[in-house]
Amino acid sequence: MGVRSRMNLSLPRWNSQPQQLVLPLPRAQVGLDPLMCAAVAAVLCWGLVMVASASVAQAQKLTGEPFYFFYRQLVFTGIGGLLAWGAFLVPAHVWERKSGWLAVGGLILLAVVLIPGIGVKVNHARRWIDLEFIRIQASEPARLALITYLAGYIVRRQGRLQNTLGGLLIPFLPVLLAGVLLLLEPDFGATAILIAVAFIMLFLGGARMIYLIGLVLVASVGLGLLAMAEAYRVRRLMNFTDPFADMENGGWQLANSLIAIGRGEWVGVGLGNSVQKLLYLPEMHTDFIFAILAEEFGLFGVLVLLGLFCVMVWRGFVIGAKAEALGERFKAYLVYGLTTWLGLQALINMAVNMGALPTKGLTLPLMSYGGSSLITVMILLALILRVDYENRQAESRKTVPSS
Repeated sequence: MGVRSRMNLSLPRWNSQPQQLVLPLPRAQVGLDPLMCAAVAAVLCWGLVMVASASVAQAQKLTGEPFYFFYRQLVFTGIGGLLAWGAFLVPAHVWERKSGWLAVGGLILLAVVLIPGIGVKVNHARRWIDLEFIRIQASEPARLALITYLAGYIVRRQGRLQNTLGGLLIPFLPVLLAGVLLLLEPDFGATAILIAVAFIMLFLGGARMIYLIGLVLVASVGLGLLAMAEAYRVRRLMNFTDPFADMENGGWQLANSLIAIGRGEWVGVGLGNSVQKLLYLPEMHTDFIFAILAEEFGLFGVLVLLGLFCVMVWRGFVIGAKAEALGERFKAYLVYGLTTWLGLQALINMAVNMGALPTKGLTLPLMSYGGSSLITVMILLALILRVDYENRQAESRKTVPSS
């Protein structure tokens, strides 16, 4: 039986006529990147286990049900899986065509969350929109939308980007506007990641180094001044340098995180045996779940987790490079941006937990409790795998003999 006669699960194909979707069976079995899929599945499952372990004391105290947060995370995983599957079914060229509207929608979302009565204020920050069953953190889908916009801009205006200062500044206008809105929430960590990802995408897109270095310096000075402008950020910086000097107040969280990591030693105290999760470490199942993982699995577990994230970042850049080699520049820059976001956020979260960076309020992708973060990361990974699927389709068409 010839290659053309073999069938696989159906994926949608957009017809030339508007609003018409046809569902033919693909002509070839192309599969997906096995290493990427295995690493994602491993971290996602491990994350569910860690949420169950890290949150028991907090859940028991707040609700009387020790697995309350675990059950909710399972629901978020199911919702994220459905939305990720839906995102995977949409061809990449549709994302490219709608990238401008996505950016507009992301900026509107960041503005709406600042409206009292719509945006929910937690710990002096207005970052969430409450939908009863889930709180949406506006920065998550907004960053996804803006990265998609940047990938589209690089493709449309690459010549101008590579040769003029204006070509570099124009795509930064929506990014800077988003940064201002994020700082009003305030969400300094999300701002820093968005700007860093934008710089890397524009660098890979061929922006002139002299212009890019100048813009990096200006942005670095600006972020530094903003970090020193608020008293709570200054306190975080001071507590970061020596958390044990003021352990009973501002240094409490980082000091207990370091104690948890230190208790883990080489192989950890065992799953479920963490002491710091017993209401000593704040945010133990969200921003500081890495510290509980290090306590229960030790250095060995930390190295395994680092390895899994390295595999995801490595395979992401391989998928992007393959798309670029096939002449699909939008897909390439989209994957580069999404992979950078994933790897950078994971790295910063781990560094914060270990006291290498000041507290940023960033989750550990696929592991920390939280529906908005988990769902957004699952959609992000679905887009990367969609590009991988289309790469394999293109390569299979080259190898299939003509009938």
